[in-house]
Amino acid sequence: MYKILIVDDEANIRRLIAKYASFEGYAVTEAVDGAQAVSLCRASSFDLVVMDIMMPGMDGLTACGKIKEFSDVPMIMLSARGEEYDKIYGFRMGIDDYVVKPFSPKELMLRIQAVLKRCSPGESPKKKEVYQCEGLTVDFTGRMVYVDNKPVAMSPKEYDLLFYLVRNRGIALTREKLINEVWGYDYYGDARTLDTHIKLLRKSLGPYHTSIVTLRGVGYRFAMGQD
Repeated sequence: MYKILIVDDEANIRRLIAKYASFEGYAVTEAVDGAQAVSLCRASSFDLVVMDIMMPGMDGLTACGKIKEFSDVPMIMLSARGEEYDKIYGFRMGIDDYVVKPFSPKELMLRIQAVLKRCSPGESPKKKEVYQCEGLTVDFTGRMVYVDNKPVAMSPKEYDLLFYLVRNRGIALTREKLINEVWGYDYYGDARTLDTHIKLLRKSLGPYHTSIVTLRGVGYRFAMGQD
């Protein structure tokens, strides 16, 4: 049984999410603010945290940063703000999904299911796999990226997206294909999430950002050294 921590200062929202999560068979724990969430995550192990951003005292993003210091638990952030900047900042913090209020409880359950599925441990790699071109090194086995010999910190989904692009370098990949393969065929969310992550990824790649080519009306292609 998956253990989920729900963090929101509004009791009615916590109860609503807890009700649907319980129906799905999840074990639910509730927290009223970021400070309590950090404390609970230190004391217990959770499979997923669903946390509101705007809360009195310690806000959700601050709590997320503190939790990430000692845990890699997947996180879904809730917010009444849907601006791209907020989403980018959240993804940079390492969150796995971002849901704008008001939301459909059924949609949230699908997003929770998708994140839990993506974050389930898979088989360990059997041999070291590395891609290197010019000053870009992608270590698939170690899940590391180096730009001009300097390690680059990325969000979990940035790594997944870059790894898929590099493994399929030179191939025109449609937006639908990328979403299905990187986020999962059962992903139930905004397709613009892909574009947001492409922007983040290009920024992370620095001088090699042009390796990700936009194919207008189609999608993207990884073409190292090409315009």
